[in-house]
Amino acid sequence: MTDKFILEKNFDYAKYEQEIYNASIDDIVRTTRTNRRNELFVITLPPPNITGYLHIGHAFTSTLQDIMLRFKRQQGFITFGQPGIDHAGIATQIIVENNIEKEGLSRKTLGREKFLQRVWEWKASSGGQIFNQLRRLGMSVDWQTERFTMDPESNKAVVHSFVRLYNDGLIYRAEGMVNWDPILKTAISDLEVSNRMEDGHLWYIRYPINKSSDFLTIATTRPETLFGDTAVAVHPDDPRYKHLIGKQVHLPLTDRRITVIADALIAIEKGTGVLKVTPANSFDDFEIGRRHNLQMLNILNDDATLNEKVPEKFRGLSCPAARDLVIKQLEELGLLEKVEPISHSVPYNDRSNAVIEPRVTYQWFLDAATLAKPAIKAVEDGRIRFIPEQWAATYFEWMNNIRPWCISRQIWWGHQIPVWYAPTGEAFCAETEDEAKQLAAKHFGCDIGAIPTLQQDPDVLDTWYSSGLWPFTTQYWPSDTDELKARYPNSLLVTAFDIIFFWVARMIMLGLYFMNDVPFRDVYIHPLVRDAEGQKMSKSKGNVVDPLELMDKYGTDAMRFTLASLATPGRDIRLSTVAIENSRNFVTKIWNAARFLEQNACLAQEGFDISQITLPINRWVVERLQQLEEQATQAFDNYRFDYVTQNITKFLKDIFCDVYIECLKPCLSGNASDEEKRETRAVAGFVFTEFLKVANPVIPFVTEFLWKVLNPTAKEMLLVAEYSCPSTKWDDSALADVCVRLTEEVRSIRGLLGVPLTQQLCLYVEDDRFREFVARNTVWIEILGKLSGGQAYTGQKSLKIVLDGVEFFLEYPSGIDEAEAKRVIRRKIDDLAEDCELITKRVENAAYIEAAPEKWQADKEKLQQKMFEKQKIEEAFRSLS
Repeated sequence: MTDKFILEKNFDYAKYEQEIYNASIDDIVRTTRTNRRNELFVITLPPPNITGYLHIGHAFTSTLQDIMLRFKRQQGFITFGQPGIDHAGIATQIIVENNIEKEGLSRKTLGREKFLQRVWEWKASSGGQIFNQLRRLGMSVDWQTERFTMDPESNKAVVHSFVRLYNDGLIYRAEGMVNWDPILKTAISDLEVSNRMEDGHLWYIRYPINKSSDFLTIATTRPETLFGDTAVAVHPDDPRYKHLIGKQVHLPLTDRRITVIADALIAIEKGTGVLKVTPANSFDDFEIGRRHNLQMLNILNDDATLNEKVPEKFRGLSCPAARDLVIKQLEELGLLEKVEPISHSVPYNDRSNAVIEPRVTYQWFLDAATLAKPAIKAVEDGRIRFIPEQWAATYFEWMNNIRPWCISRQIWWGHQIPVWYAPTGEAFCAETEDEAKQLAAKHFGCDIGAIPTLQQDPDVLDTWYSSGLWPFTTQYWPSDTDELKARYPNSLLVTAFDIIFFWVARMIMLGLYFMNDVPFRDVYIHPLVRDAEGQKMSKSKGNVVDPLELMDKYGTDAMRFTLASLATPGRDIRLSTVAIENSRNFVTKIWNAARFLEQNACLAQEGFDISQITLPINRWVVERLQQLEEQATQAFDNYRFDYVTQNITKFLKDIFCDVYIECLKPCLSGNASDEEKRETRAVAGFVFTEFLKVANPVIPFVTEFLWKVLNPTAKEMLLVAEYSCPSTKWDDSALADVCVRLTEEVRSIRGLLGVPLTQQLCLYVEDDRFREFVARNTVWIEILGKLSGGQAYTGQKSLKIVLDGVEFFLEYPSGIDEAEAKRVIRRKIDDLAEDCELITKRVENAAYIEAAPEKWQADKEKLQQKMFEKQKIEEAFRSLS
């Protein structure tokens, strides 16, 4: 950038954004270590996947995080956001496996060591591209402090944490129910399961009652799993089946008999009221099996084919093939009562496109219930605050019903489980193999040299496990570093609601356990980004919005402003092209205002003392600036990003451009004194550059550019400039405010009555103070309202306007039929009243709120707008009366 130039017609964001960002790096880095205040503001930045690219969800989260970092930096805080990237175990392994398949290789043929070498090579060449995209977004963090969840320090910390939890009895290996991916042949987390609605069937199967000619009919969507049934269950109070509890039924297509059990959780009204219980292949049935101590009979191989525990003719068949054969044989035996077509939910892993099978396998588990107790208390007693607060209820619901956490995965890329096995099967948990051998020697009572080769557990840890340690492992825990002491706990976490359990809760549990303190004080839960119609974005729908394309087309500032403006608590946001275009237009309005100021030499002046301002309109705009800074500060502190953008917009458009700039024009070009012109130029430059400070956290690029132009003597970048408008009050600025509002009312009345701006109207004032004030400020009052006069009211035919208890009388416009005007306005009021009544009925409908929350919120806002419009017109109507 150059110091001397005239602003061009438009801001060339493609040309200047990167240049501005690069120029800010030194200040960004410096303020992570020192600033005007010796207070820290630290944000937990969610580490994006190494395989990731910047999608609109990332852009939304990152924008809100960066807004808070920039705001706190301006306030003088030492600001730190920890950049980093997640190794994304399964996602990364899939990419590398696909790459080596093109070479005719496989993971198994390469072997573990060589495969992992190929993953590290891929990471070096292709991983982490999202960092460059986050720079493009304007993320103001020190990238030199970047961490990786698989770097040596992180691995050391993860292994250390595992060993501690194991030794404390909180990590154990056991049989448990997991989501099993038969293509990847690994357990996966609930977050990786995507449910798809598909057409299917409900088969009604007869289970013959032992020593009877009767049947129990059971409805199921998975007839092939009947080989894993170990009971059938009914509700203990179901009169249809009460007499059968404790009796046995023949399991179709087998020579086994299973017992009828009673369980109070069986839904009497669902299906036939009888449930086939398959404990090893259903999450719900697994819990029933545990309650009734049933056999866990796993009938699936790791590739989801049927195993040796089923009749021979079914062994090796896939589930769909086995299903067809089971149905065929049931029909032949007369055991298939009927079939109903249904639409039902089928679980998939989007990455592998595999149908997920609930399956009991041996896995490593973490006793989450024990860790959850202090984590629940931390939110209950206010050490952690959820914003909006209703998300605390979601947190409590999950935490009070928490299950053991399966932390092992059957893949190679990740933190390998630090457990070693002796040939005889004994397990030794240690941070290194040497330490494991020492434990083995102690166990066997021999020298280390006599210990045979130990085999490390082949499984790796769930990616969410290492992510759960992120707030403190990034600061080099378990070492007691200065960084850890300063930056833990963090101030704020910004994230979406869908990972409250998977990430937020686990950070809280692990942070309290290892650090004896919460990982963060505030958790801001932002809404999800949907398309303009409120639909979830997906590639299959073709409605995915690429933030990089938006930035290319509209500029980064416009996209950031749009996302911030839509961040209304409690509802998902609808992102539309119209919204981004409106934001771009607003950025353009800022630019145009700056061009006007530059062309009229309205620059910020070093040492300017606002207490010396004399002109009422200048005092008025400074007081409005003070209000803006107070409102914006409160909105930032409360994470009301939507309020911040509303305040910024209202100030620039309604106050600065529509009123103040219009009043500047005659002052700068008319008969004002040189001193009045100097004052006005200085005030205009001061107010606008202060406005840039308020807008900068949201719109960092164009504001930084204009700061350099309009504040040429500034010794620091806008990035670190604090608000400098002192709280000052003048008596006549209140009079000026009433007069500005008066001109707005006059414009509203002109619009209703169809009175053109070319027709000047006379204003009469009864209050002596206001009459004298209007007489002294006729120039800008005439400009804003096309008014003249200011004489005392003596009963002329007029329209009465009351503001703050002061009566003003507006000359009745010539050529206007009073009766017709009243009829037109009355019709308008009636139409608005009808609209309000219809919308009110909709928004008060509980079913509507439940079925379409986004539309309900939009209607609620529309109702507020209609009611406000109706109120203003009614005020105008009263003035006619």
